[in-house]
Amino acid sequence: MKSWKGADEVILIDAASSGAKPGTIHRIDARTQHIPRALFRYSTHTFSVGEAVKLARVMNQLPRHMVLYGIEGGSFEAGMVLSRSVEEAVPKVIELVLKQIQSVGSP
Repeated sequence: MKSWKGADEVILIDAASSGAKPGTIHRIDARTQHIPRALFRYSTHTFSVGEAVKLARVMNQLPRHMVLYGIEGGSFEAGMVLSRSVEEAVPKVIELVLKQIQSVGSP
């Protein structure tokens, strides 16, 4: 939350785990859509992404625009490498993010 405090536009990318096919790309507008608790449940921090967004919403500290992209993972065990389907989703998410950034800068 501290990283986006005062920001107008935030795009966050993280691993997702909803049970969908690995490599599936999820896009959520954090201002208008509910974030399923299980979607971003893996974290090395105390809070998951969904919990951090929910807390920011309650504290009225969400950025004016905040979009989350999640790439569905296949395995979350320590030491695992990206599966081919997850690896192939990465450039697609980058393309979506770049399009979003360009549209924000357009009149």
